[in-house]
Amino acid sequence: MWKEFKEFAVKGNALDLAIGVIIGAAFGKIVTSLVDDIIMPPLGFIIGKIDFSSLFITLGPGGYASLAGAKAAGAPVIAYGNFINTVLNFLIVAFAIFLVVKQINRFKRGEEEKPEGKLCPFCKQSIAVDATRCPHCTSQLESSPAETA
Repeated sequence: MWKEFKEFAVKGNALDLAIGVIIGAAFGKIVTSLVDDIIMPPLGFIIGKIDFSSLFITLGPGGYASLAGAKAAGAPVIAYGNFINTVLNFLIVAFAIFLVVKQINRFKRGEEEKPEGKLCPFCKQSIAVDATRCPHCTSQLESSPAETA
């Protein structure tokens, strides 16, 4: 069992996954900072000098001046401002991942469209797509109409 675990842990897929998780966590912190420190303050200012992270609803009796004060008093609160920030974080991360995956797929499509070769009709060996003579059997190959155009 130890041998199987060692093979799994050393495989490229497991290491790639671990690296992806670590980079993803760091990227998540960057996006959180982007939303909390760059995007939300101007948005709150435009809307009316609102700090989204301090928006909350108290579920119990009593009014509290701040979210921190309500939490310190142990009052049940719905911190919908934090929820708005978290939703924005998610949307930015999802959009960034979408752009990366779209770019990777574009590169893969470009690679798939390139034909690597064709088979010689006489000896059935792989030859270059634009070959006019087979390097294996030296047979003269017919050129297709698309190649002559």
